[in-house]
Amino acid sequence: MSLPPASADSPLPDGTSRPGQAAARGLQGLTPELAKRVPQLLEAMRSVGTGLELHVTLDRICETAAELADARYAAIGVVAEDGEGLSDFVHHGIGEETADRIGRLPDGHRGLLGALIHQPRTLRLSDLSTDPRSCGFPAHHPPMRTFLGVPIRVQGEIFGNLYLTEKRDGAEFNDDDVHMVRVLAAEAGIAIGNARLYEAAKQRERWIDGSVAVTTALLSGSDAEDALAVVAEQARRLAESAAGIVLVPDDEGGMEVVAVSSAEPLGALGMTVPPESRIVSQLLAGEPVFIDDAADDPRVMTELADRYGPVMLLPLQSDGRVLGTLATPRARGARPFTGAERTLAIQFASQAALALMMADAQRDRERLAVYEDRDRIARDLHDLVIQRLFATGMMLESAQRRSVVPEVQVGVGKAVDELDVTIQEIRTAIFALQQGPAEAPSGLRTRVLREINMAAVPLGFQPSHRFVGPVDTVVGELTGKNLIAALREALSNAFRHARADRIDVVVDATVTLPDGSQGVRLTVADDGVGIAEGGRRSGLKNLKRRAESLGGDSWYGPGTGEDGGGTTVVWQAPY
Repeated sequence: MSLPPASADSPLPDGTSRPGQAAARGLQGLTPELAKRVPQLLEAMRSVGTGLELHVTLDRICETAAELADARYAAIGVVAEDGEGLSDFVHHGIGEETADRIGRLPDGHRGLLGALIHQPRTLRLSDLSTDPRSCGFPAHHPPMRTFLGVPIRVQGEIFGNLYLTEKRDGAEFNDDDVHMVRVLAAEAGIAIGNARLYEAAKQRERWIDGSVAVTTALLSGSDAEDALAVVAEQARRLAESAAGIVLVPDDEGGMEVVAVSSAEPLGALGMTVPPESRIVSQLLAGEPVFIDDAADDPRVMTELADRYGPVMLLPLQSDGRVLGTLATPRARGARPFTGAERTLAIQFASQAALALMMADAQRDRERLAVYEDRDRIARDLHDLVIQRLFATGMMLESAQRRSVVPEVQVGVGKAVDELDVTIQEIRTAIFALQQGPAEAPSGLRTRVLREINMAAVPLGFQPSHRFVGPVDTVVGELTGKNLIAALREALSNAFRHARADRIDVVVDATVTLPDGSQGVRLTVADDGVGIAEGGRRSGLKNLKRRAESLGGDSWYGPGTGEDGGGTTVVWQAPY
């Protein structure tokens, strides 16, 4: 087989056959000089074909190609999905320190690298600086003169280009170099194809595992806020994004942030996207929105936009019902989301929405069972306990009238009064049991009392309570809602684990937080058995996470029992 000119535009082998076949076709009819280098080429092909990690494979191809052509520098530019520019650039021969000084990697939008994207063919230059398509090098870039560029095809499609520069002996790349590198590029295409298939399979596996984790967590009985936090956290991890954010429709027609997962505090909880944003109408219609750069997109009308670049906004939609939106933003300058990532993320959002609906239905069933049980208890208290206490009181009053001993009359009278108080307390408990969640008044003080009264039934006693400061007027709705959830969690933990005889609840709206801001503090103290060493602390972690999402904190310490027995849980947040 004769060697075509280096600038020939003939197509390369497409890499669709198994490794080795493309090389066998390319090595027929070699010149004696080229035949001497066949062992080196075969060893290079063996090296390229090992391993399945894509980036490791690209690194190995660069290193192997440089050794094969005796080049000082080698690189692979991966063409972006839209065919405009490079999505990745892997290089060999330039040290980390030099690369840091150079700064940003080539993007392929201009210059010689950009020309090879639109005209993928073998290109050999004796001095690349004289080529009219060259746009020069950035500061601190090492000098480069000789150049050899070869396209890499994967299953007939252009994957990218392999670049070699600066032959070590100072000579130009010759025809033998071109032939060897083209054969290597054909084998590299097969190796890259295998690595891409492996990476795609691993990626699908991660997203499937993430969907299973979300479904399991949502069906384990967490409340709605915790369920959304799980979705945000898993989406952030799977999408390799800077944050995971869940938004739900608000009363004004926009969308409100209700759950955030981020390595850095964002203060985004409660932030809204106004209804006039075009994104909102698309999302509420069930359409996913993909943004290349949030900072420059006028549709993203939030304070967070300046921090992020590529963003996926995915409707949490199931059975035609849009529950909210899942946002996975990446940092500015980060790589855009690929088509495969977008598809997998849409599937994940649909699965998460279905799991949310199933979890909501499960919680409805559980609440219904609780309400039915509460109705039964209320009926029993009214029909049996109160009637018996009332009959006992009448018997005591009759005995009081018959008695002629003044001390006995006084004692029986006190017993009757105590029975009347007991009957009133039981009637209050019956009212609390029969009161549904929709009937709860909006005042924070009243909601706290309602939670305490509801907890009194399973506890078997009434927790004490105390309010400090203007609780109803200064505490905002978002903080108040989270305080009630924290109180419910603390009372539930006390009932299940503390075995306490006394619980004291304090809500203090006159607290100054460590950062100097004003806030509200919830304290729930008991005289129970305390927290066992090595015991589960998921409830306490939930309290802390809920407080930190608002800019507050939560901790626990000794209780009110003898020698500090029991537990005191403190939860605080700004207004």
